[in-house]
Amino acid sequence: QEHLIESGGGLVQAGDSLRISCAASGFSFTDYAMGWFRQAPGKEREWVAAISWAGVRTYYADSVKCRFTISRDNTKNTVYLQMNTLKPEDTAAYFCAAGHESRVLNYGSGAQYDYWGRGTQVTVSS
Repeated sequence: QEHLIESGGGLVQAGDSLRISCAASGFSFTDYAMGWFRQAPGKEREWVAAISWAGVRTYYADSVKCRFTISRDNTKNTVYLQMNTLKPEDTAAYFCAAGHESRVLNYGSGAQYDYWGRGTQVTVSS
């Protein structure tokens, strides 16, 4: 059975950095592109970043570009999101998702992803 388990969330202050992780199991990790999404209370889910199966291509939402970095370690079946210069508006539950590389046409669309984690909360205080 496929699993994605996020970890590393927490409460930080504005300007701080935080790295969250997502450990995958139950499917062939290297066949899948990975994405990070977030959802704040009362708001729609928002795409944050994505990375291709080999880590060669990365994509970012404008709101996090130059502050966040997505990476993956295929030897550990894990994807990371390094978040720097955090802002209060980054407060959200962060979810990782896996989409088969052969089928993902739009990395920013949640509908392109097959498996989802349950999320980790990131709270940024001002």
